[in-house]
Amino acid sequence: MPPDQSWLSPAAHPVYTRLVHAELRRLGFTADAIRAASDVDWDALQQDNQFLSLETLSKLLDSAIALTGHPGLGFAVGMHTDVSAHGPGGYAAVTAPTIGAAVEVIEQYSTLRQHLGHFVIEQHEPPVLRLDEEQMPLRLREYVLGHFTNAMLRLLETVSGQPLQQEVTLEWPLPRPDWAGQVAGYVGRWIFGSDALRLHLPAGLFEQACLGADPDVHRQALRDCEHQLQHQRRGGDLSERIKKRLLNCEYRYPTLAQMAELEHMTPRTLIRHLGNEGVRFQQLLDEVRSDQACWLLEHTELSVELIAERLGYQDTSNFSRTFRRWLGCPPRAYRQRSQATS
Repeated sequence: MPPDQSWLSPAAHPVYTRLVHAELRRLGFTADAIRAASDVDWDALQQDNQFLSLETLSKLLDSAIALTGHPGLGFAVGMHTDVSAHGPGGYAAVTAPTIGAAVEVIEQYSTLRQHLGHFVIEQHEPPVLRLDEEQMPLRLREYVLGHFTNAMLRLLETVSGQPLQQEVTLEWPLPRPDWAGQVAGYVGRWIFGSDALRLHLPAGLFEQACLGADPDVHRQALRDCEHQLQHQRRGGDLSERIKKRLLNCEYRYPTLAQMAELEHMTPRTLIRHLGNEGVRFQQLLDEVRSDQACWLLEHTELSVELIAERLGYQDTSNFSRTFRRWLGCPPRAYRQRSQATS
């Protein structure tokens, strides 16, 4: 994938943006005010289950932070992250025999929900969890660190049935933020400027039985996790694989027939399978081109003519008409608007 396209790679399940939307509503913002704060279609995210790109996730979080004026918003969203948000891994965790086993489940299957980072067990006694960051852009980092911190604490409180916040020491891999006082009550003790985010947990916690321990349900949940993990490693659904191929093609987009050959099937079979997933090949190509066009307009100084050529349009006016159909405005107006709000 070209370096400038890494921001368009899949990063997180849309459930995490639904949690942000729910928090904004909890804070008193209307649905109309939330929609007006960002170009991204919040309504579509309530139904879609395809992973969001870093670019889309970043836009949504930027708009939410700007709306609230609170860079520490991630702590509040994490506190309201229910176990169901973790998908099959969450269900496997709450039915695990011990809290240590529950944490191991989350460690193993976190990629089923996001690719931003994952907790690992650094030591068992007393327990210490370390967050290993993966795709963690600087502009998202404060939010994501806060969200991950409290989402993990919320999960631990759910499986243990006990409030743990005030018994936890948090190592924070950034200087003390200006907003630290607003979220000071979320953990017992903060240590700033660490080399990684760590949660120091009460001694003996991992040996405690989970409140919802259920061997039969746990085995079934683990089977579901493993099935989804293998599915993900094979590239996910056909539509997901095709979008990844289109992102990786460095603007030399294959035709439907060429894509079918890459997927070892006939064009007719490819059309049928995509239809079963509710999409068309041209729709996926348009989505990728639209994302790439927006990224190039926002993050480069390439002219509209060069962007059109890069995306495979011989005629700039044809590209401009298509872009207007995608975004509701011509490319130059989109660039001016994005520069004005950056």
